[in-house]
Amino acid sequence: MCMRAFEDARESERKFAKMTTEKTLIRVGHSPDPDDAFMFHALANDKIDSGPYQFVHELVDIETLNRRAFTGELELTAVSLHGYAYLTDRYALCACGASMGDGYGPMVVAKTPMTREDLAGKTIAIPGTLTTANLALRLWLKDRRPIEHKVAGVVLPQPAARGAAVSDSVHPNYVVVEFDQILEFVAAGKADAGLIIHEGQLTYGNQGLHLVRDLGEWWMEDTGLPLPLGGNAIRKDLGAEGMKEVTRLLKESIEYGLKHRGEALGHALQYGRDLDRSQADKFVGMYVNDWTIDFGERGRKAVATLLQRGYEEGLLPNPVELEFIG
Repeated sequence: MCMRAFEDARESERKFAKMTTEKTLIRVGHSPDPDDAFMFHALANDKIDSGPYQFVHELVDIETLNRRAFTGELELTAVSLHGYAYLTDRYALCACGASMGDGYGPMVVAKTPMTREDLAGKTIAIPGTLTTANLALRLWLKDRRPIEHKVAGVVLPQPAARGAAVSDSVHPNYVVVEFDQILEFVAAGKADAGLIIHEGQLTYGNQGLHLVRDLGEWWMEDTGLPLPLGGNAIRKDLGAEGMKEVTRLLKESIEYGLKHRGEALGHALQYGRDLDRSQADKFVGMYVNDWTIDFGERGRKAVATLLQRGYEEGLLPNPVELEFIG
């Protein structure tokens, strides 16, 4: 009897010890691209103390991450700010981790020289309906036709018609193509133009393609603000302290990469596809910088302005109430 009680006590002690040493799992989703890899290098390779958390990384394209966020399966995930407009009930935005186009951004490219007006009736390959690039494209074209988003077979709520049609609107056709296939898709003549994101902004000339418009440049000219493309969203059910602590660790990872640039760039290069080290360094510098450490007041204004414009022009169903953590 005494021996059984002793064994039960030891088992309870072992269970308690396991509970106190187990870490909280944080599943992280981000794109397999140099900028995201650079940002998450310290967390992915145990360069910083993650405290009571264990981070498990899943690398998939941004449109897939946008869609997975609707099920809330990842505690921390990269999202397009366009996609985030539909996710505010489940996720908040980390104040760090932004990808901002400061006078540059997604580009419309074509096999032959084109103007904005030439795109009417043409087919544009886009990297996903929920990408911020797609929202910016619609705003630039003044294409106020509702964007149909279908997630897991369900069509998301459509916005009510708002604002009168404008005479200089351009209405092309759109086809969704994986982001890293768009350059080849356009070069092969399968679409008249392509909307390119990530490192394609530096390499489209290799395919003999022509720039139609840099949407980040257009947005800066139009608003005087950087174009906010993506951020990191944190699941609200982690609680206030959990969200704050995980966001702090993300910021620490970003700061580590910036302080150990060569090391972090070496990690990022494996996701650079057609980029050499110099190009990868340039690309990382475009999207991992002071904006990434903190949106700041101007960055937050840029996000609010973009999503408000989307709502006012009938491309988003509701006004978006932003919540930043950190």
